[in-house]
Amino acid sequence: MCVIIVKQKGKRLPHDVAKTSARLNPHGLGVMWMDTFEVTYHKSSEHKVLLSDRPYIAHFRYATVGAINKENTHPFTCGSNSNEWLMMNGTIFGLGDKTKSDSRVLAEMLGEIPRNEWRDELSKYPCRFVTINTRNKSYQMYNKHLWTQRDGIWYSKGNVLESNVVAVYGTLKRGYGNHRAYLEDSKFMGKGKTKDKYPLLIDGLPYLVNRRGKGHNVEVELYKVDDDTLRRLDALEGHPNWYERKQIPIRLSGGVEVTAWIYFNDMPIEGRVYHKSYTQQVTRKPYTYTPMPSPVDDCLMNRYDDADEFSIEGELPVCVNCFHDLEHDFFNNYYCQSCNEWFNEKEIVKFGNLKSI
Repeated sequence: MCVIIVKQKGKRLPHDVAKTSARLNPHGLGVMWMDTFEVTYHKSSEHKVLLSDRPYIAHFRYATVGAINKENTHPFTCGSNSNEWLMMNGTIFGLGDKTKSDSRVLAEMLGEIPRNEWRDELSKYPCRFVTINTRNKSYQMYNKHLWTQRDGIWYSKGNVLESNVVAVYGTLKRGYGNHRAYLEDSKFMGKGKTKDKYPLLIDGLPYLVNRRGKGHNVEVELYKVDDDTLRRLDALEGHPNWYERKQIPIRLSGGVEVTAWIYFNDMPIEGRVYHKSYTQQVTRKPYTYTPMPSPVDDCLMNRYDDADEFSIEGELPVCVNCFHDLEHDFFNNYYCQSCNEWFNEKEIVKFGNLKSI
């Protein structure tokens, strides 16, 4: 993960974007203040330091390689050249170890390469980079086509821009089957009900039908999601061919009314039972754990966030996007070298790459 934020003087970073950046990337914040070219390091929770008119380039870290400490917090000086600094969003598999992050190793490598060769070197990696020269008082962004700009501020990753409100009533709710894979990292706004009545049908899965005025005020959960998450939800729901996403008014439990996206299905409702809410019947199977040798370190499969234990059958788990073998990092995340995507254990288990026995 990680995110780099490039903000010019006079622009203002939205508070909710700063909070989201810290929530998604909790392992350190480094700031290069572009008016003084001073570097400061902070905890991610100290994100309010960025609510300033001053120009800066900031980096929130999500640790994938290297210890969680100040030494691995961006930016890094490029070798012995104290005038050149590097920030990176992404992971270069094979660089770094338990102690030192891959970004820190890359910065040391750049210090041994002539400055005019940096672009060619950095273009080898599908990551986002910023280099800063404090002597010339300049900076350079790399792989800019991978960045997102909003209101004059550049973001190396758009997942911190949670600008879409989505109401969910089925398997995307907390604790249900699709929540972990799609909404676990999104901001939960609260519970509510549709302002108008709609028929909610349950036939194994729930189907909300766009026949306003019939049925009940359906119970929902609301989330703020980024554009990428909204696209993934559209793919999950088959929008616009199976379910169709539309905006409707939702009343939160406290009485506040918001407009949210919700997914409707066009099904016949005559003679059907209308429901107020959907409850998923969850059954949990017992698991046994068999350690799997890791090409990097034997300790990578020795902890889980949940009480369940899992057995990996045969080879390494595969990427859900391209079916390429996944590798481990030092924090029990999984990396696909083919499409440069990261997955946590919950997502791998959710997608069925680790199978229960």
